Amino acid sequence: MAISLPTSAEWAQRCAADGEFQLAARHFNGGVKLAIGNHTLEFGLVDGVPGAARGEGILEYHGEEAVWREILAATPKRFHNDLMANLSLGLGITRAGDPVTHAQYFPAVMRAVELLRPSAHAAPALATESGDAGRHDAPVGRYVHLQLDGHDHRIYYESAGQGIPVLLQHTAGCHGSQWRHLFEVPAITDHFRLIAYDLPYHGKSLPPVTKQWWSQPYQLKGGLLRDLPRSLASALRLDRPVFIGCSVGGLLALDLAHKHPDDFRAVVSLEGALRIGGDLESLSALWHPQISNEYKARLMDGLMSPTSPMAYRKETSFVYASGWPAAFLGDLHYYIDEYDLRTQVHEIDTTKVGVHILSGEYDYSGTSELGRAAHEAIKGSTWTEMKGVGHFPMTENPAVFLDYLLPVLDRIRRGRPQ
Repeated sequence: MAISLPTSAEWAQRCAADGEFQLAARHFNGGVKLAIGNHTLEFGLVDGVPGAARGEGILEYHGEEAVWREILAATPKRFHNDLMANLSLGLGITRAGDPVTHAQYFPAVMRAVELLRPSAHAAPALATESGDAGRHDAPVGRYVHLQLDGHDHRIYYESAGQGIPVLLQHTAGCHGSQWRHLFEVPAITDHFRLIAYDLPYHGKSLPPVTKQWWSQPYQLKGGLLRDLPRSLASALRLDRPVFIGCSVGGLLALDLAHKHPDDFRAVVSLEGALRIGGDLESLSALWHPQISNEYKARLMDGLMSPTSPMAYRKETSFVYASGWPAAFLGDLHYYIDEYDLRTQVHEIDTTKVGVHILSGEYDYSGTSELGRAAHEAIKGSTWTEMKGVGHFPMTENPAVFLDYLLPVLDRIRRGRPQ
């Protein structure tokens, strides 16, 4: 079945009338071209305003019509919801054009692609977002000083609830606000004390004053990463807490289960794997003086499900765009280069520490396939694929995430065997 497409002029008009595209395309002198089988859509831009096609600065994306049919569906299938997902996995799209310009204006390109899709219904934000003026949310924030990597670190954390302590580790380049929805769920906080902390150099955990961090490359190392939750648990006098982490935190969960099983009663690994791997050098655009944080924000959008509430997807991206520019790429040192449990996974003993893995369907980084492989290699672990969410289940669609998390927490609370 042929794809229903507008003319190039009509496409340019849609983009010119769209506020999100206008903001993303500001100052762009170039153009966008899509080769859809034998059909071509293209328009130029002068200082961000769509118009006639230009001969230079063109960003091109090529693919067979069958591939574009999947991408331009109202609700695209897994890994076809975003051009970078398709490109990264080699699913049929190729690109041409200056790589810096691509990174600078990829948010505009993806918005232009979205404007070719039929309208689709996205889930609304939670009803609990609205309420009386002056009300307070549940968590209370504090700072605690921890000795990490030979320096005094002033670590920020928020906590709420009572019962079994749960440490919550955010994703790379982000901070503890990702867990805000869990704090407002009585089914959790009636039985668990939630503690979400910010890694050093993230959120409100400012850099140590005893280190010239501004003159050194930032790289997140496993030693510090593993020490932080254990040091925090000791400072707060927590008795064998549960550890829940996502992405970098999801890998850390399995790392802690392997190296420190006696310190935790269970770990929950969101988007976890035994090895992610990849070429860190190819991601250098994530910290480039000519490329803003908008690029990483748009990439994160592509890791999420198109059915997740738009407001929460944009909130997730917003937090990424707000971080210290060096943090995300530096965190990926652990995520991509250092972490590898493939030869040690057989040493994880789930009679000492429970291991639970949850993988988002739309995540093209820590894929469901990687999560399932980790589960199959860890005797006594559990694994579930979370349908309709991606790399950030707790932020992009908390209602769906709770359907998967609550049974795991109930199992942990009741001390049930794996």
